Amino acid sequence: MVLAGDLGAGKTFLVRAIARALGVAQSVTSPTFTLVHEYQSSRIPLVHADLYRLLAVPGLLAREVARLGLRERRSEGALVLVEWGEAAVDALGGDPAIALSLAIAGVHRRVATLSGRRVSDIVS
Repeated sequence: MVLAGDLGAGKTFLVRAIARALGVAQSVTSPTFTLVHEYQSSRIPLVHADLYRLLAVPGLLAREVARLGLRERRSEGALVLVEWGEAAVDALGGDPAIALSLAIAGVHRRVATLSGRRVSDIVS
């Protein structure tokens, strides 16, 4: 899943909620500086990536996504949640099953827009 939205829109907050729903016992924090955190749940491995720091350097994004093994973890069946991943869709293995864009609509209000081939699995 690719997560898009401005700083403070709630991308990491959403990842925490998903991790909690999967039964992840660890504290979930933003991987802004480490790029990737991986968590184990009783249901599925959860990989949380934040590519924000890679966006400013041309050519770095695809190389780093490959080095981090995100595409492989996705193909192995892990739930891969990628913040700031819009520009890395090809490097991640093609169209994401779900892409979520969060927009700040007020102090305590967000608007979520879902797209992707698996959206109909969760929204009918």
